[in-house]
Amino acid sequence: MAFPTSLNSQITDAVTQSNVKVIGEAPAMALGSLYQSLAHAASIAGENLVTQQQNANNVSHALVSRCVQSLVGSAAK
Repeated sequence: MAFPTSLNSQITDAVTQSNVKVIGEAPAMALGSLYQSLAHAASIAGENLVTQQQNANNVSHALVSRCVQSLVGSAAK
């Protein structure tokens, strides 16, 4: 219970309890935000890995195509 004031004690109790509730929930909210940020960062890292693999495959296909073109070109001479 809050200290006696000129306000209604129920009002001061309600405000005090809501303040305590907000302060009590702060660690859970912070951890929730942290978990969400970590999940987002991990998903972005996964997307980057997939993109890198696709780009490496494109380079590999281009290299094989160029080598075959070179072999076919020199065999025709």
